[in-house]
Amino acid sequence: MKFISPKIDYAFKKIFGSQQSKDILISFLNAIIYGGEKVIKSLTIINPYNPGKTITLKDTYLDVKAVLVDGSLVVIEMQVARMTAFSKRVMYNLVKGYGNQLKTGEDYPLLNPAIALTITDFILFKDKPDVINPFVFKHREKNWKYPDDELQLIFVELPKFKKTLSELNTLTDKWIYFLKETSSLDAIPESLGEVEEIEMALNIANSVNMTPEELEIVEQRGIALQDEKGRITYAEQQGEAKGEAKGRLSEAIALVIRLLKKRFGEIPGTITTQVEGLLLEDLESLTEDILDFNSLEDLESWLKER
Repeated sequence: MKFISPKIDYAFKKIFGSQQSKDILISFLNAIIYGGEKVIKSLTIINPYNPGKTITLKDTYLDVKAVLVDGSLVVIEMQVARMTAFSKRVMYNLVKGYGNQLKTGEDYPLLNPAIALTITDFILFKDKPDVINPFVFKHREKNWKYPDDELQLIFVELPKFKKTLSELNTLTDKWIYFLKETSSLDAIPESLGEVEEIEMALNIANSVNMTPEELEIVEQRGIALQDEKGRITYAEQQGEAKGEAKGRLSEAIALVIRLLKKRFGEIPGTITTQVEGLLLEDLESLTEDILDFNSLEDLESWLKER
């Protein structure tokens, strides 16, 4: 067997957002939001996956939306690569979904709670070990909740999940493992297959059960997402390299200024400005040549040659 990765947005939509995915989505949401308790009994997928609709690479945002039996709106999104102001976008989509429940002139009591469930294939909260991080409105100092749990943000960070198949004890563990490791499987493991909804999800993810058109879109999506991750990683590495170079330059300038002050006392602002404009290699040379200078005039002559 060959399974497609649920981390590819198009595949995620097909697995969790198809008309036949209702039981799958109920099990998944109970696992992630309610720790495996069967709180959600029913829901309606309001933007189901449509196999007859062509989805192109121009569609950069795919999500799954559902309304629970109590009226709560849940927006589920898979995000593989970082993006600028990502946390702000998640908040914006949550608030927008909450506000769009009302039509002009309708009363606020008609509003139902909204939940944004975001799965990331990158670490969002550094130095925080938890895989699942839920947020609600609370008192800033005393930590008690706002009277209504109207807005919730829930993040699942896949890279933080380290459990192996033999270590999966809870429904939550099994669903997170499904999200992270499905593409590496060559058969349905017993521990996952014993959960009916996960077995159903794996059968949908089985490439054998997909049309050639769907497989082509999944492949294109996967390549595009990997390219995007590579571009972002390269940009981050370049940024880190520039930051390190800038740090070395600042340290070299500070060292030269200290050495000059120690040798000649107060340094005129014009000379300081010239020193601050030197390249790193010139600054390194200057630290060696300072001992050869007998006066500031010697320094000025040296600077003119640069």
